[in-house]
Amino acid sequence: MRKHKNAPVDTMGCDKCPDKTAEPKDTRYHCLISLMLSSQTKDAVTYAAMQRLQKHGLTVPNIITTDDKTLGELIYPVSFWKSKVNYIKKTTQILQEEYSGDIPDTAEKLCKLPGVGPKMAHLCMKTAWGVLSGIGVDTHVHRISNRLGWVPNPTKTPEATRIALESWLPQELWDEVNTLMVGFGQQLCKPVNPSCSTCLNNELCPYGRARVT
Repeated sequence: MRKHKNAPVDTMGCDKCPDKTAEPKDTRYHCLISLMLSSQTKDAVTYAAMQRLQKHGLTVPNIITTDDKTLGELIYPVSFWKSKVNYIKKTTQILQEEYSGDIPDTAEKLCKLPGVGPKMAHLCMKTAWGVLSGIGVDTHVHRISNRLGWVPNPTKTPEATRIALESWLPQELWDEVNTLMVGFGQQLCKPVNPSCSTCLNNELCPYGRARVT
């Protein structure tokens, strides 16, 4: 069901946003900023905002000197854009002062940045540093894991789902979970009115069986 790789995440996901031709530390910064913008925001909106930021000059020194009004205009209409302006400015200042303009190289350090949670940190470690530190669990992964019964007991938060998945899923498969499930959630296993009747998992999935019988 995901073999065609034609969901929004496949062409406009956070790993597609950074400018790979930029200086390595700038590319890593792009990875972090794209993830910060992506929270509760559709991939197309995040991708468009990243294009505007890169045209403006998405580097640590330039964002530090960019006023809040201009930064807000560049990232609008991402969800919670006013809060994200604040997070981005504070985080960027920390990167300049504590990391010589680069981003932290561990998930633990990334989580200490304003507006950065475990999902962003683990995805950033993979996209920016090429290090698999954990499964990136967003709302799609959280929802689908619970529907499939991939967690031993229903989990209430994405972080609880991450811990549950990592307890049994072989580590060599962690890397593909996020993109696989996000695209599946965008196209088929949607929050409202999922396509259970046409889903190839409907006989394996407790949620799907209940909807099609």
